[in-house]
Amino acid sequence: MKKHKYSPADFPATEVVRKELKRVRYRHNFSAILKSTVYALITVAAVAVLVAVLLLPVLQIYGNSMQPSISEGSIVLSLKGGKLKSGDVIAFYYNNKILVKRVIAQPGEWVDIDEAGNVSVNGVPLDEPYLAEKAFGETNIELPYQVPESRIFVMGDNRAVSVDSRNTAIGCIAEEQIVGRIFWCIWPFDQFGEVQ
Repeated sequence: MKKHKYSPADFPATEVVRKELKRVRYRHNFSAILKSTVYALITVAAVAVLVAVLLLPVLQIYGNSMQPSISEGSIVLSLKGGKLKSGDVIAFYYNNKILVKRVIAQPGEWVDIDEAGNVSVNGVPLDEPYLAEKAFGETNIELPYQVPESRIFVMGDNRAVSVDSRNTAIGCIAEEQIVGRIFWCIWPFDQFGEVQ
């Protein structure tokens, strides 16, 4: 068997080997960093989507039934779950739409509205500082009205134009219709903050 003799000229210079090794390591590190960054972004996006869908739905407001509290085009956060109380602003499903109204009365309570638009619950007039003006609106229910069990009575803040529980077209809201309690406005910036 013939032995092959190598001369130093047959091998690359040490500097060339170092540069090639550095290039290969850089390429490997770059790929690893890119993969880990993509995985991290996918994970963050998935968690954000789950939180937005399951816990904190983000909604854009269409219509002016909640003015002046919430303007048309506003983007708000809602919180799923928890006990609702009178005065809370909620979002709920109605005919494949999401409507936003204010909780006025709970199950079993009596609601009465006079011709001037003054609302009372169980005979006690409501203090409603969130209203720009009161109105009887599109009311076709028989007053005083008792809220059925497992339902809540809701009204929009723009009483003259809001179609809500005062009208049999919408009626009282069942718990399974509720998307969540609206608690924070994130857009426009001049309304940024807690929804009252």
